Amino acid sequence: MSGGESVLGAEILAEIEKRGIAPEKVYAQLDMLKKGVPSADLVKPCTVGDGIVSIEGKAEEYAAFYEEASAGLDVVKFVPASGAATRMFKELAAAVACHSPADREDLEKAAAGGDGDAAAALAFVGKAKKLAFYDELAAALRRDGLDPDALLEAGGYGPFIVYTLDARGLNYASLPKGIIKFHSYPDGPRTAFEEHLVESVLYAHGEDGKAHVHFTLSPEHVETVSAYLAGVKGLYENGTAEIEISCSVQSPSTDTIAATMDGGPFLDDAGKPVFRPGGHGALIGNLGALGADVAFVKNIDNVVPDRLKPGTVLYKRALGGYLLKLRGILFSTIEAAKQGGRGKVIEDGLGRLSEMGLYVDVPEGAGTEAILEALRRPIRVAGVVRTTGEPGGGPFLVRRPDGKVAPQIVESAQVDMTVPEEKAVWESSTHFNPVDMVCALTDESGKPYDLSRFVDPEAAFISVKSKDGRELKALELPGLWNGGMAFWHTVFIEVPGETFNPVKTVFDLLRPEHQPG
Repeated sequence: MSGGESVLGAEILAEIEKRGIAPEKVYAQLDMLKKGVPSADLVKPCTVGDGIVSIEGKAEEYAAFYEEASAGLDVVKFVPASGAATRMFKELAAAVACHSPADREDLEKAAAGGDGDAAAALAFVGKAKKLAFYDELAAALRRDGLDPDALLEAGGYGPFIVYTLDARGLNYASLPKGIIKFHSYPDGPRTAFEEHLVESVLYAHGEDGKAHVHFTLSPEHVETVSAYLAGVKGLYENGTAEIEISCSVQSPSTDTIAATMDGGPFLDDAGKPVFRPGGHGALIGNLGALGADVAFVKNIDNVVPDRLKPGTVLYKRALGGYLLKLRGILFSTIEAAKQGGRGKVIEDGLGRLSEMGLYVDVPEGAGTEAILEALRRPIRVAGVVRTTGEPGGGPFLVRRPDGKVAPQIVESAQVDMTVPEEKAVWESSTHFNPVDMVCALTDESGKPYDLSRFVDPEAAFISVKSKDGRELKALELPGLWNGGMAFWHTVFIEVPGETFNPVKTVFDLLRPEHQPG
């Protein structure tokens, strides 16, 4: 505990206990905040044929195998959906905060002077009629006696932005991103949540015949989202597919303590310790708690209209088929290992896994327990796409502290860019991870893995934030799909770029992929 016992007083320890956090975890967090976290030791980027598997020409084959092999399994679609839509409208919020009443003339003058937020506001209102939520926005304006067409003609742009963001209209700045209307259809618009329900029916069937989808939510959104989902799910069920929806929140026990800049616990103006959410890495517990055999993991904002779904669904099923082939070989190798020794069956199994891109490091002369320890791990098959400038982690071979080299998803924040060699490796990457993966979560006996055993606790993130006018150090837990899965069996598969269509800002909804065909 690095002497941490003397750092925390009785009142702080009582607050920790109330949150359900083990004191030793807090000591470890403070120690990490003081010392820093080690950067990733990049060996080389994974490329097609060298760390990334190509299934070009075989996607249909693997998709067909998935349909056959998944029939008796518990399958779920796992969607991290706790984020609010605030960032989608960040530029618009800044524009109306700085410019009131944000008329067209004011915004044009500011934009001409280099104000990017004003330019964004102009672009938003100018193209608002192309957005799936425009009719609802226009109706909200009319309710308050405002004529949308007259406003546009007179240059009254401010109300369009205000009524998009706050409770007088759509209140989108305060709602979860999943409830934003993304896509237009002849029978009405759909939200991101609805598009995920449609997808779940197409590939996330459980052994009970139902389509299972699980959303992780912020506590303040649970009631609103649960009621909303209950009201819309029937629209997407049919005679052969009932949809089973479940939700969870990030446990307060995964919050991390904030530290002062010199590493001590940060106390707010009331003298209480400050805790912050542990980031999406905290969701590893939510994923494990599902008890599912197979989980598809995909972000809330990466959805497409129906006209583009066939390609997306094909590759989801193909990734699932590839995973289940790996799972079958792994399980048969484990059963052979249980018989003792390292015989030909085990060697053949390891060879077949290696041919499929999954290398299992079993030391020469290892006994049965060591072989089983190396084999018994959850599996993830992660889709990667060609780099296009989108932010996100990439697939790399990384050297662990024990000297072993393993495939990992690495974020830029994990790389020491002041080291020329590390920066060069990072910049030579050809692919990135769009958070598109399928996971095998149970062992050969059907028992769920304890996913916390396979986390690299040192693959955390430290950032500088502020509270009460003072700087603090904040700690994020190892990310769900990088450090949170550091010791999983991992295979990277190249998937087409068209399967990745994220919506990070409202302007992404104006891309052709999100517009009606």
